[in-house]
Amino acid sequence: MEIMTSKIMGLDEAIARYVVDGSSVALGLALEHAIPFAACHEIIRQGKRRLTLIGPISDIAFDQLIGAGCVSRVIAAWVGNVSHGIGHNFSRAVEEGRIEVCDYSNLSLASALLAGALGIPCIPTQTLTGSDMLKTLKAKGLAKAWRCPFTGKRLTLLRAITPDVAIIHTQRCDELGYAQMWGNLGIVREACQATRRIIVTTEELVSHDFTTRDPNSVVCPAHKVVAVVEVRLGAHPSPLTGYYNRDNKHFTEYFTRSRTREGFEEWLRDWVYGVGSREEYLRRVDFDSIRVGNVVSSPVRAYGY
Repeated sequence: MEIMTSKIMGLDEAIARYVVDGSSVALGLALEHAIPFAACHEIIRQGKRRLTLIGPISDIAFDQLIGAGCVSRVIAAWVGNVSHGIGHNFSRAVEEGRIEVCDYSNLSLASALLAGALGIPCIPTQTLTGSDMLKTLKAKGLAKAWRCPFTGKRLTLLRAITPDVAIIHTQRCDELGYAQMWGNLGIVREACQATRRIIVTTEELVSHDFTTRDPNSVVCPAHKVVAVVEVRLGAHPSPLTGYYNRDNKHFTEYFTRSRTREGFEEWLRDWVYGVGSREEYLRRVDFDSIRVGNVVSSPVRAYGY
């Protein structure tokens, strides 16, 4: 069976095979936590084009992909730099008309992905009713005002979102795609249910026997996982619960250097194109500044049958 086949591969192969030009990619799904930056950098290195990015609060991951010319459309609640506010590449692209933006709220984006997860074409919600955001989504064919036939109440009807691929970074995963994640999950589960394929980058590869000891920590359906990639610090500079903290200095440096197009291109050469291996990337990170100081271990759950 497909589900029993090892899905371990290199990051370059995973991105080359499953992130094709013109596809829709969901990432940054755990808000400011566990953003798959290593995968984003590989997308940039491979020069992917015309991508639609889907996510709630992507931090600077979306900004980097936009600046590198990989993106034609953004479906998001917010794009920028959580540490400093504005995302310079995103702002330039919008002002110059180089990308299309579909503005959602966090709740409406989560609801549209939930519809995709449930396999239904649309979902009613109370959010956005009467707002300008509803007007713009209506104009793009992504939502409409609707009156409930049972209560007569005015609601918003959101079209389901079904990404071509979701990319997540987790604490642990086995070779079959059973990915374990804890801390802030955001809308990881909803997006993984809604998407067609999942690429998992992970801090640790563990045995299938290990993941089945705690099935409640598995965040995605393994049969949708097409690639499992072990990448240490794969979410850097964002934090990963229990492993490392947010690298605030890195975000500040990025904000300063990406203020101009030339500065961003220099940043790309330093941190993306000029990095020959993951080991070289790790040598550039000041791990002491992001080290978890107080590790709090959770008691092991007990299961039985």
